[in-house]
Amino acid sequence: MKIEISDYALTKNFKKLIVKLIKTANKYSKCCQRKIEVEISFVDSDKIRQLNRDCRGIDKETDVLSFPVLNLKPMQKVNLKDFKDDINPETKLLMLGDIVICEEVAKKHAEEYNHSYEREVCYLVVHGFLHLLGFDHMEEEDKKVMRALEEAILKKHKITRDF
Repeated sequence: MKIEISDYALTKNFKKLIVKLIKTANKYSKCCQRKIEVEISFVDSDKIRQLNRDCRGIDKETDVLSFPVLNLKPMQKVNLKDFKDDINPETKLLMLGDIVICEEVAKKHAEEYNHSYEREVCYLVVHGFLHLLGFDHMEEEDKKVMRALEEAILKKHKITRDF
């Protein structure tokens, strides 16, 4: 598993926690493919607004965007044989996609929800990763499934609102 985190001011321990969260999310989601790679980038509000406008047609800032490479369904077990064209020739790993997090919006949400910035980033990483695996929250039933999975993953690592 390869998790690339853009050059950003996160401590080494916090980066390790992010990797653990993704490994847990991967396991809980039943993807269970260890030969994957994901890129996580942190951007400012102007950049996330531009991405949101260009990619989704929504001209406003947001907290996290996910750009899946594959068209997966929730809880789909990933087999490398089924995605030969999506394997990075340099790393020999299956590229799942990119997660883009807006630092400014994450800080604002942390204040609004009365928890730490670190807890908010952990939530956004898990949320973004689940989107890469096909999870969504547009329909109420799908939202319940995704939220329960997010909370279980965060709880596994003792990441609560008090974190």
